[in-house]
Amino acid sequence: MSENIEQTHSVKKHPRYADVSLIRKRFNGTVQQIIEAAGEVTLIVRREGLEELMAFLRAEPSLRFNYLSDIGGVDLGEFASPRFAVAYQLYSLVHNHRLRVKVYLKEEDDAHLPTMFKLWKTANWLEREVYDMFGVKFDNHPDLRRILMPADYDGYPLRKDFPIKGY
Repeated sequence: MSENIEQTHSVKKHPRYADVSLIRKRFNGTVQQIIEAAGEVTLIVRREGLEELMAFLRAEPSLRFNYLSDIGGVDLGEFASPRFAVAYQLYSLVHNHRLRVKVYLKEEDDAHLPTMFKLWKTANWLEREVYDMFGVKFDNHPDLRRILMPADYDGYPLRKDFPIKGY
């Protein structure tokens, strides 16, 4: 019984998700929306200013998101606007905090983001996977090529407009 009380106090002292008030003040032009739901925090951000925001999230001592655990892509459908979303899952090993940063992209010809490879080396393969499955390009990526599909494969398999039986 005493372990449960200690665990409860530990959670209150050291919350699992970061306090985003500093981010809201400093990046008011980049952050479009902050969603806090089910104990999780998601920042909806613009592509413009993404590099500066991510560098801040990594370097700020009170945040120290020093681990990029995943990058995920979503195709919301060919009739949706914006069509694509890319979500970065960040984790602070120092503070045990988590944060999701999500960027919406309009159309295929506008589906590009700056690479995060300079900040997190894990971005190399994660960005290649999003590129390979959805066709989202990452500007200045050191080796942007297919990682799951054959090099000569035509199309992007996780897009909603991709034929069920393939080409």
